[in-house]
Amino acid sequence: MRKWRSTRSQKIGRRVARKADDPLKVLGEQVRKIRARRGMSRKSLSKDSGVSERYLAQIESGKGNISILVLRQLAQALDVPLDTLFLEGPEPPVEFVHTVEFLRRLSLPELKTARYLLLEHFGGIDAAARHRRIALIGLRGAGKSTLGALLAERLEMPFIELDRLIETATGLSLNVIFDLYGQSGFRRFEEQYLNQVLDEQPRFVLASAGGIVSEPASFERLLSSCFTVWVRTSPEEHMRRIMGQGDMRLIDENQNALEDLKRTLAEREALYSNADLQIDTTGRTVEQSLEELLSALREAPVRTAAQAAPLVSAEEPRFQT
Repeated sequence: MRKWRSTRSQKIGRRVARKADDPLKVLGEQVRKIRARRGMSRKSLSKDSGVSERYLAQIESGKGNISILVLRQLAQALDVPLDTLFLEGPEPPVEFVHTVEFLRRLSLPELKTARYLLLEHFGGIDAAARHRRIALIGLRGAGKSTLGALLAERLEMPFIELDRLIETATGLSLNVIFDLYGQSGFRRFEEQYLNQVLDEQPRFVLASAGGIVSEPASFERLLSSCFTVWVRTSPEEHMRRIMGQGDMRLIDENQNALEDLKRTLAEREALYSNADLQIDTTGRTVEQSLEELLSALREAPVRTAAQAAPLVSAEEPRFQT
């Protein structure tokens, strides 16, 4: 009896704790965070979703539609996550559900270990093959395209800029793709042509779009199949370089462009940090950044994405640059 009461008390305690959080404020914060992570202004989200900017502002300030609370109450009463109510397609197999519930109980270090083990046993990733594919990630204006083209030339590898590949393959400019299909449509093209590159090209230097890290499927494929490098710089330098390229749309469409860019960088930092290497191009010439990157690649041990970073020893094979 005491055990039953203890369990019941714990459940009631969890419900009280959940009710203590204002769900509409939580929703607003989540929308704001995800929007920042994807690098979307409120205006662009309004255009893609059909939700007015005014109502988006209300949602982000914690004043969303009260119907959201009804859905939350249903999910709590059914004892399922809220997203289960919106599940599209067939239900996943029970083994998948049990595996997800098991993973929920793990700590962050344990989750990382579990991911490494899954990649090692089921990823089919060859360490040497992974290191023949170098992918540069980072926000627009960090220098991925310029640095990537020079790196590919030095390593005598093909250089692939994913955005340009999408434009060539579809016959549409990125602006037209976003106008016709929105950001979600662009991300579908991005996933399609990234997979095509990885399936067909054994070696390359690739410059990815800055937002690829916010797409779990594409980013996971990139991390497990390529040696990734986060090319980074300061938010102010990002803006200067974008404006220096003559592209003023970011400023024209959003008067708070720099603040939005800072929020995007803050939201994506943990994702970018999954890269094998980081290189900061702030205040450096292209030549200086290239030499620093080449030196870092020479020192990088050859290992699969499933392996935790070991201490570098003299016996470990290295990049030949």
